[in-house]
Amino acid sequence: MQSIEEAIQQANFKSPAHRVQVNVIFTGAWINHRTVRELKPLGLSLQQFNILRILRGRAGKPATIKLLTERMIDKMSNASRLVDKLKDKGLVERQECPADRRRVDIVITPKGDDMVARASTFVDNFTREIEENLSMEEAITLSHLLDKLRG
Repeated sequence: MQSIEEAIQQANFKSPAHRVQVNVIFTGAWINHRTVRELKPLGLSLQQFNILRILRGRAGKPATIKLLTERMIDKMSNASRLVDKLKDKGLVERQECPADRRRVDIVITPKGDDMVARASTFVDNFTREIEENLSMEEAITLSHLLDKLRG
């Protein structure tokens, strides 16, 4: 196991809290990089995968761009642009809302359902690696501590 000090070649931190901050940022980037690597063969970005997972989780109920933006992990992503790219790939559709013609609903297509299932299998490979490094109890504790860190 490589320490954060070894990984970034920094011997000292200002405080334990500073070490945690750097370690969380570094580890988050590492997780993102590994997940992106799993999704790349499918031609999906991490943000596109996130949108497909949100839509799949809605079990056929449409979502608005606003809802997608609120539920996305990366709040800096442009959900509308991502939806356009997914639409171009045939993975989602835009539908006019019958109750409010100004509102556009986004739904996942059968091809999108298939893609998110395939992508989830790829990402699950990386999840299994995490499970090899952390016991279930450690994973629960770490998740709780990360929740606590965010306040």
